Amino acid sequence: MAGKPPWSTRPLPVSLPLFPLTGVLLLPRGLLPLNIFEQRYLNMVDDALAGDRLIGMIQPSDAEPHGFNPPLHRIGCAGRIASFAEDGERYLITLVGVSRFTVTEEVATTRLYRRAVPDWAPYGADLAADSSGPVDRPRLIGGLKQYFQLRGLQIDWKALEATTDDRLVTTMAMICPFGPVEKQNLLQAADLAERARLLTGLVEMALLERPGGGSARH
Repeated sequence: MAGKPPWSTRPLPVSLPLFPLTGVLLLPRGLLPLNIFEQRYLNMVDDALAGDRLIGMIQPSDAEPHGFNPPLHRIGCAGRIASFAEDGERYLITLVGVSRFTVTEEVATTRLYRRAVPDWAPYGADLAADSSGPVDRPRLIGGLKQYFQLRGLQIDWKALEATTDDRLVTTMAMICPFGPVEKQNLLQAADLAERARLLTGLVEMALLERPGGGSARH
């Protein structure tokens, strides 16, 4: 068993900056690169770097959000800034997923970005070193190979097949080009086993929907 991740021993904050992005998924222990250029989110990164380095990724609840502050889903995932670089007037950062949260209320800020009071309590298992649960790896990987081949995308399957169930499911759930609703469902899955089943189902549905896809199921 791997040791606990370093953030698991640190207290989680009572308020959290929010970065709303449609169709973007961050999961615990996942890595998410981001290109930050809008002023309010440059402010957000500056403040996070000066504090606990945590940013809450969350999706707007509208399929096509409008306005400066669109309504949001209640559940998101916090990530800690693991790398930071400046590129002209942009910031290039990478978040490592720490824990999901539920927004209990939003709080006022003078820095233009949004901030919320998170409830961490339902997601204590996210801080574990890894997750457990039955994952049908042959079925999932078999479907993923067809799915990526169909889209002309290259994956290092040898490396992926050698990784843990948690890393496999987390990485594939984050990078597969599913829609916002599917991404939110993957985020809200109760545990690794449920997320793996949902991911497998989404991949197989996508294969069945392609022309001549009736034989995609394993």
